[in-house]
Amino acid sequence: MLSTIWFAVALVFVYFVVFFIIAWFMKNNSIVDIGWGLGFVLVAYFCLFYSGNYNFRTILVTTLVTIWGLRLFYHIIRRNWGKPEDYRYANFRREWGKWHDLRAFFQVFILQGLLTVLISASILIVSVSSQSGFKVYDFIGLAVWIIGFIFESVGDAQLKSFKSNPKNKGHVIQSGLWRYTRHPNYFGEATMWWGLFIIALSVKFGYIAVISPITTTLFLLFVSGVPLLEEKYKDRPEFQQYAKVTSKFIPLPRKKVNNI
Repeated sequence: MLSTIWFAVALVFVYFVVFFIIAWFMKNNSIVDIGWGLGFVLVAYFCLFYSGNYNFRTILVTTLVTIWGLRLFYHIIRRNWGKPEDYRYANFRREWGKWHDLRAFFQVFILQGLLTVLISASILIVSVSSQSGFKVYDFIGLAVWIIGFIFESVGDAQLKSFKSNPKNKGHVIQSGLWRYTRHPNYFGEATMWWGLFIIALSVKFGYIAVISPITTTLFLLFVSGVPLLEEKYKDRPEFQQYAKVTSKFIPLPRKKVNNI
């Protein structure tokens, strides 16, 4: 078990170092976002083949991570291709000045590598277990994962469609899933990792994998994702009204405020 974990950690480290080198040459740290989902796919397949546990549960988790990671990779590369560095990383580049490269290495790439390892806890624990057979946790976890995948993929698609209409320029999307949560895609991502954690409960020491969804949820809610976008739009009157009636994260019916 420990050898699988340490080799996975080393693999993730090398993976993000390679992305840092590419980003350094391109002068564009946005590519780290492209590598995010693929990093988990890499970990999942390494654990599957290295452990040799080709049971139903390990293959299920590997498949789910592959579906999520490849969809996210395609979504981000299609969104970012040919565009300048994302405003977040561009701000870092200005703020960090001469120390930018060093801080970017540790605070962007190595940090994402550390997060990848922590969030991969469910993958690691399931892959090193030889326990087979169906358990109720497997079906519950799969159902939760599907809900999360729907929220993330549909939410992204609805936002893309909204932005593609010139009439919506400068406006805030408030339809579809976005009517019930201001961040359906981030809610979906967190929910998928809670689903994988529930699947991990089917094996010995699976409860340790709770670090995976907790890390994901806290990071999205308080570090990256939700707070960055909320900060970006906070001064827009339309967003302020939207925020008054719409749940920040968990989908809920809209509040009744000012007949909105």
